[in-house]
Amino acid sequence: MATLIVSYAETEGRTFDREYYLSTHVPLVRAAWSEFGLQSAEILFPAPGPQPFECVVILRFGDQSGINAALSSVKTGEVIGDVKNFTSIAPSIFRAGD
Repeated sequence: MATLIVSYAETEGRTFDREYYLSTHVPLVRAAWSEFGLQSAEILFPAPGPQPFECVVILRFGDQSGINAALSSVKTGEVIGDVKNFTSIAPSIFRAGD
């Protein structure tokens, strides 16, 4: 199993619409990347109080080649294009090794 982590840093003045993210963006990601072996998505929101992230997402794929195929697919443009609809935070993407 391979892991892709997407995080949105907490920054003063930035916005993040959790409702839109959960109801629209997450299903979009699942639809776009399931064919590349996306097996699960764990969405983590911070506990109350100061935190370094607004949201952290752990995406599990069958293998690293699935992550590579997903990120280079045409459908990823749609996923990235949707980010502006729920946040003004640029996501950070981290590929964890096998």
